[in-house]
Amino acid sequence: MTKPTDASDQPPYLRIAAGIRRRISDGELASGDRVPSTRQIAKDWGVALATATKALTTLRLEGFVETRPRTGTVVAGTAPSTPPRKHSSPAPAPEQELTLDRIVRTAFDIADAEGLSALSMRGVAARLGVAAMSPYRYVPSKDDLVLLMADAAFGEETYPADVPEGWRSRIELGARILWTLYRRHPWLAQLGSLTRPLLVPNLMVHGEWMLSALDGHGLDPTTLFDIHVLIYSHVQGLAVHLEWEAHAEASTGQSEDQWMDSRAPALQELVESGRFPTFTKVVGAFNDGYDLRLDALFESGLKALLDGLTPIVEGQEAVA
Repeated sequence: MTKPTDASDQPPYLRIAAGIRRRISDGELASGDRVPSTRQIAKDWGVALATATKALTTLRLEGFVETRPRTGTVVAGTAPSTPPRKHSSPAPAPEQELTLDRIVRTAFDIADAEGLSALSMRGVAARLGVAAMSPYRYVPSKDDLVLLMADAAFGEETYPADVPEGWRSRIELGARILWTLYRRHPWLAQLGSLTRPLLVPNLMVHGEWMLSALDGHGLDPTTLFDIHVLIYSHVQGLAVHLEWEAHAEASTGQSEDQWMDSRAPALQELVESGRFPTFTKVVGAFNDGYDLRLDALFESGLKALLDGLTPIVEGQEAVA
């Protein structure tokens, strides 16, 4: 796509907004259709991500578009039929109204809707309608902002005061709470690895719950911590695919099913090669193809893990 030209002396973000608004008014983009993402706008128009964000913010304030989590920005269901005649830059919010909580929550909105890769300090400032450098007075860098976001996200769920009986019930509860958080904020699973863990207080709350469930059963410290890491890796390891799939769909414009359909010739070639008889037999047994269900895999994997760990935990307890 070539960069649109416009002789107007309007700021770039207003020209971009006018172009998208025109496509909506002409019916090229209908209600519910995705509009170009901030990265696509930045690429097509040759502008910074903050400028692209400001253009979409303008359209959102006018009621032409709305943000839907894990979908991105789409044409609003009740978009105005005609554009406003006069456009002016959104009035910056008074600096005294800017708070760390507003910055973190705005960053949440961006990451939830468009993924962590779309997050930038300038984009947050543009969404808030403040000067580009204003957020830096509250948080030193994007990395620091992401840590605050992670801590806030992990703090959204708490544990009951009445502790369930039995180590297994406590582990199941802890694992499901983590899975709920990753489901709510798919970008969260992308942060930290097993070798370089994310050290934020509210994630430690979840770790403390899991460790305390395993403590007191006669396990040596290494075995106890290994089990904790193994369970955590099961939850996070599946959850990373939530964000990967959302990013792939946004990049390709294809759903998971559409992508698989487009790869049908390659799959057929593998099946007909005769080199993979077991794969061919299993795939051939599916009437409508294999349905990858991450929630079901999480539950079955958790059960299998705990079934396998039961003799280790309870056997050590008997010995102790």
